[in-house]
Amino acid sequence: MAQCVQSVQEFIQDSFVPMVAVLCSEDAEKVTRKNNLNFSELVRPFCRLTSEGHMRDPNNQIQVIKNLKISVSNMVTQPPKAPVIRRLLDEVVSVSQPAEGLVANVITAGDYDLNISDRSLKASVPWYSSWKETLRELNTSKFYTATTPWFEAYRENFLQSMPASDHEFLNHYLACMLVVSSREPVPVEQFLKLSQEQHRIQHSGEYTYPKWFIPNTLKYYVLLHDISDGDEQRADSIYEDMKQRYGTQGCYLLKINSRTPASGSDEQIPDPWSQYLQKSSFQNQEFLEEASSVVVNDTKVENSTEAAEVDGLDPSAKDGVPNNFDAHPLQLDHPSDPGGAQDGLDTVKTTAPMSDAKKQPGVTSHGACLTLNDHDRIRQFIQEFTFRGLLPHIEKNIRQLNDQLVSRKGLSRSLFSATKKWFGGGKVPEKSINELKNTAGLLYPPEAPELQIRKMADLCFLVQHYELAYSCYHTAKKDFLNDQAMLYAAGALEMAAVSAFLQPGAPRPYPAHYMDTAIQTYRDVCKNMVLAERCALLSAEILKSQAKYSDAATLLIKMTSEDSDLRSALLLEQAAHCFINMRSPMVRKFAFHMILAGHRFSKAGQKRHALRCYCQAMQVYKGKGWSLAEDHINFTIGRQSFTLRQPENAVSAFRHILINDSKQAASQQGAFLREYLYVYKSVSQLSPEGSLPQLPLPCIQSSATRVFFGHDRRLAEGEKQAATHVSLDQEYDRDLSQQWKELEEQVVAIVNRGVVPVNFQPTQYCLNSQTDNMRFPLAVVEEPIIVEVVFRNPLKVPLLLTDLSLLWKFTPKDFVRPQGRELGETVSNEKDAHMLKGTAFKNEFITTEVIAEFFMSLEETKVARLKLLPHQTGELHILGVVYNLGTTPSSAEGNPVSDGMMVRGRQDLEIQGPRLNNTKEEKTSVRHGPDRRLDPIITPPMPLLEVFFINFPTGLLCGEIRKAYVEFVNVSQVPLTGLRVVSKHPEFFTFGSHASTLTPLSPTASENCSAYKTVATGPASDGGAAAATLVSPADFGAGSDGLCPGVVDIPLPDSVLQPGASVQLPMWLRGPDREGVHEINFLFYYESTEKTSKLSHRVLRHTAIICASRSLSVRATARRSNTFQEREDGRNGSMLVFVDVENINTNEAGVREFHIVQVSSSSKQWRLHKCINPSEDKDAKLTSRERGKLCFRATKCRNVEATSNAQEKYTFADINLGNEQIISATTPCADFFFRRCQSAEPKKAPVSGHAGFAHSKGQDGGGSDEDVASVVRKCSEVDLNVIVLWKAYVVEDNKQLILEGQLHVALQTIGKEACSLSQKEDAQEMVLLKFKPEIPPPLARPSLEQLPHLIKTNLHYPESYNHPFPQKSLCMVPVTLRLSNCSMAEVDVIIDLRHKATSPETLEVHGSFTWLGQTQYKLQLKAQEIHKLQLTACFIHAGVYNLGTPRVFAKLSDQGSMCETSQQNSMPALIIINSI
Repeated sequence: MAQCVQSVQEFIQDSFVPMVAVLCSEDAEKVTRKNNLNFSELVRPFCRLTSEGHMRDPNNQIQVIKNLKISVSNMVTQPPKAPVIRRLLDEVVSVSQPAEGLVANVITAGDYDLNISDRSLKASVPWYSSWKETLRELNTSKFYTATTPWFEAYRENFLQSMPASDHEFLNHYLACMLVVSSREPVPVEQFLKLSQEQHRIQHSGEYTYPKWFIPNTLKYYVLLHDISDGDEQRADSIYEDMKQRYGTQGCYLLKINSRTPASGSDEQIPDPWSQYLQKSSFQNQEFLEEASSVVVNDTKVENSTEAAEVDGLDPSAKDGVPNNFDAHPLQLDHPSDPGGAQDGLDTVKTTAPMSDAKKQPGVTSHGACLTLNDHDRIRQFIQEFTFRGLLPHIEKNIRQLNDQLVSRKGLSRSLFSATKKWFGGGKVPEKSINELKNTAGLLYPPEAPELQIRKMADLCFLVQHYELAYSCYHTAKKDFLNDQAMLYAAGALEMAAVSAFLQPGAPRPYPAHYMDTAIQTYRDVCKNMVLAERCALLSAEILKSQAKYSDAATLLIKMTSEDSDLRSALLLEQAAHCFINMRSPMVRKFAFHMILAGHRFSKAGQKRHALRCYCQAMQVYKGKGWSLAEDHINFTIGRQSFTLRQPENAVSAFRHILINDSKQAASQQGAFLREYLYVYKSVSQLSPEGSLPQLPLPCIQSSATRVFFGHDRRLAEGEKQAATHVSLDQEYDRDLSQQWKELEEQVVAIVNRGVVPVNFQPTQYCLNSQTDNMRFPLAVVEEPIIVEVVFRNPLKVPLLLTDLSLLWKFTPKDFVRPQGRELGETVSNEKDAHMLKGTAFKNEFITTEVIAEFFMSLEETKVARLKLLPHQTGELHILGVVYNLGTTPSSAEGNPVSDGMMVRGRQDLEIQGPRLNNTKEEKTSVRHGPDRRLDPIITPPMPLLEVFFINFPTGLLCGEIRKAYVEFVNVSQVPLTGLRVVSKHPEFFTFGSHASTLTPLSPTASENCSAYKTVATGPASDGGAAAATLVSPADFGAGSDGLCPGVVDIPLPDSVLQPGASVQLPMWLRGPDREGVHEINFLFYYESTEKTSKLSHRVLRHTAIICASRSLSVRATARRSNTFQEREDGRNGSMLVFVDVENINTNEAGVREFHIVQVSSSSKQWRLHKCINPSEDKDAKLTSRERGKLCFRATKCRNVEATSNAQEKYTFADINLGNEQIISATTPCADFFFRRCQSAEPKKAPVSGHAGFAHSKGQDGGGSDEDVASVVRKCSEVDLNVIVLWKAYVVEDNKQLILEGQLHVALQTIGKEACSLSQKEDAQEMVLLKFKPEIPPPLARPSLEQLPHLIKTNLHYPESYNHPFPQKSLCMVPVTLRLSNCSMAEVDVIIDLRHKATSPETLEVHGSFTWLGQTQYKLQLKAQEIHKLQLTACFIHAGVYNLGTPRVFAKLSDQGSMCETSQQNSMPALIIINSI
């Protein structure tokens, strides 16, 4: 159970105290009324004795009586009625509430920290381990009180309200005080009248109430003297006369009113009466009609069981205690009984004081005429009365009763000494309750010996002689059970159990079964729930003190019933506290029974207590996943709070129902929502001008909020296609975002002379949870800001949001001046939130867009895009959203309440930043950085670019060239300059060369609209000799390495685009070399002509999606020429280039056939000289899967050894295979050559710059391995780029189109095949981890692939030879073997003629022959030396023979390894031997 103010012993002792009645004369009543008190009220605070009392028991042993309290009350002649008692108990519980503002009482139970009440009592579990210390602390400290004071107040008043019954004497009157004023003319006569009145009430038989303990009631005569208004000598003389008449122990002179109220107003006298006077009473039902309220104090009180009376109900309420009653609930008419009025039994207050009290409520004081000396006199009076009057009277009656019982029973002199004799023998077996017949109505006569035993037991119990009381109760119990007087037996069992518990030293255990039997008898046999409840309250307290919480809880729960909701609620609450205080706290049982208690409190009309119980239970159920239980509790809390006019709490409770993922049915959720809207509307009507509160629905996923900075761009118009840029419809891609950032850094670095500024902030147009939001984003004035808010409707009920807009605050600042000086105070639209309706709300700072209606279906997640348009520069902070929340009326229900139920509120957008994880301190704690996506800085005006692409293709063949146009539009009010474009794929597009002469604006020739610059030519002359042109890479934006950077300057007219102006520029596109879908990113960079401190540049993004289809595959190989040429242009000045072209298109895109129209070359050293194809068909046509071979002779450029400037230029040579020549040295052919894919360019090994370097080293007869490698590598390097230009004939929509394109092949090494398609890299195999450092690689040596190129071989022989084999069987043909040293060092050569082709495949094609003469030659060739060797071949029959069988081995003179030359891998040297 909950903590109580008193210990159990004190509680029981104060529940049963001696009762004293009071009869006052009218003059005596006037004396006490000066203090706004009647006589019983006057003495009540002093009724607990501060000193010990003594009396002798029948065995003549001295019994010490400690802490005795007596009850002094006015005599009333009507018992309290049940309805009155019920109403008063309701009132007592209702006004006793937890005090506000005190520290919470927290009990730790397992994993729970439960706030049990609003008290500052700290408790530990198990509770009983510190039970006594806790009680002692509670009793000695003024700061602590009960955890459930309403239960204590109920229990105290319940015990006081119990009517006196005939089966027990504990609440019968033992004595009567007769009070007369000293101002009476003849006080003795007045005493006689009062004495006669008391005798008449007790013995005449007219009154059955009140009950009297014994016939010879003690009468105590009190002479009341008013010191301030009376003759003290007369009072003393009267008192002397009284002592002679009544004896010194039967009368008393009480002097009071030592001062007048006016004279002592400046002196502060304590008021001990307040706490007593605010307790309601029962025994007089004359409640004042004028009383407007009665408040029961909930501060520390003493639980006394004095008979209740009407104590002049004070209309004032104590400060700090709520007064919730407009009228007294127990207000009744005056009783019709004339005796009560005539006898002046606790008479009604006079009219004048009451009227004053009504005029000045709460200021009535008590004891105004009393001094502290008067207090001491009253205290002394009570002590004299008790010690000299009451206790001797009780002692005398105990002796008399003992003597009567002993004489009647024929036993020994003392019942006390005979106890063992009575109880030592055989016991009569007790019958069970079910076996006994219902004799609850049996009545004993007053003089019955059984009642005398009970009377003696009660007297002993009242004076704390518990051992003798137990003996008597036990004896009476057996007698009553034998007589089957069940009501009497139950009473004896109850008090026997209590006496056994209270015996000092605990000689016997507490007989709990006695109490159980008594409760069962009261409830089931006697049908008396009042007595059963008293018995249960006593037993539960005793069990609780023994830490038997489970038994106490079971007992309390059994006492709940349907006849009293209030009693059931209080007992269930106490049972719940028992569960929480067990050794192993049963927290869920506590919560469950608190719910039951709250339900019964609600039925009893105790709304505040019901709310408190539900709130305490909620602590257990909250957050444990019991959503239905939480919903029920929150719903009840909401309703009770609203009923109690606590709308904020009601709103909060309903809010919890709605924001959790409810598992309720749709209809129930709809009911919850309507309740919430109704309560919320009531709250908002109370404070219409207040700030808008937070709404729970719909749920906002704050972290998913996106912020977009940008205007609404125009979409495609006809052939125009707008740049994709950034929009809210695009999904965020972290890798793609990183690519855009790198592109922007690339262009910014070039603009800033190769260095990215320290304060560089990448442009972010759309901010979300994955972007870097640590910095303040930058927005531009007069450009909209769109905030995308993600709403989620968790309910199965549709929601309707109206007038939805953003809340913001704005600080205007001038960023043109340094430090951004503030221009004014911070402004906000929060005050205007009530008026944000329509489509937009404008003010001078920001225009706020308003969404009129936003409908959300059940359990839907929906996005709302809200717009702001700033008109001034400054700092903007977006706070949240504001809207009207309502439900959509369903046609089936047609509920008129839901139709108009709309409430206005707000929700804040609070975004938690990323967790910091940089420093050690941040790693060991949870810290979050800022997220500033909702705090943009509004910067001064900036230019705004829109880009449109005209005739931009979506599909291209690999290598296809297409001409398109790009339109640039400045849609802002600021001029635009510094326009550049950057891309990761510079090979995809070009805007033409810097030299206008090289950029054709329109086709100049050809039968179709070609993108190339073409020149008509006649039939190819001079064996197809190539036309050559020198070109500088700088003209096409390329570097000295012939490669273009990714950043391209766009040639604007006058370099500026004025506001509103537009310009169209041509743009050539080339299809990617690899088939598939390609995403090509363009980043357009531009600046303002006026530099601002906040925003230096802006960018525009465009992603082009190109689907590339297969076209041609070009493979090229360069080889040494095997033919013998005397007229050679310089030494080693020619080679053969074999171009293998295959049509790999499988009729994709409707392609019928490809025409190879021209082959061009571009190189610093080499150029294609002529086509040496034997085919006469110059225009090569390739249909699907066809392959064509082209052979060209390449020669060294003549300008290599000219000026150094010429070395930086590229020679373009064109060999056209048709009737027109494409000028490859102009746009777009040359552009795309210089923009060829950089990733495909192989990394060149460092090569010696001049030939003489290796030569000089070779002359020294020795060199390092690097020198050797460079010498050998130089022999095999080519660095020749082949450009194949083609046309494709395509049928599309029954129309024939001609497409054109170009493919590039980069020849790097002789004999190594190069391809136009970059080979896909094989997946890297898994490599084992290496923990030891690798051995450094050896110095570079010439590879086996490079050494064969040291020597170039040529065979010179007749192509056909006629020989008469019939006449001469051997045919001998002279052959010249020409050896050329390609290197700049001496080379040792070995020629071996013994090699023969022996493979069967070779023999099928070529016949076998024999070399005559010397079979092996050893030569040494100097640098660049040419040596001719005369050989003879012998044939024995006609046929076709391959003379390329000699094996040539070569090595550098200073090296030891030989390597065979590569002439075996060259074209076969065929000779035809004819027989004649």
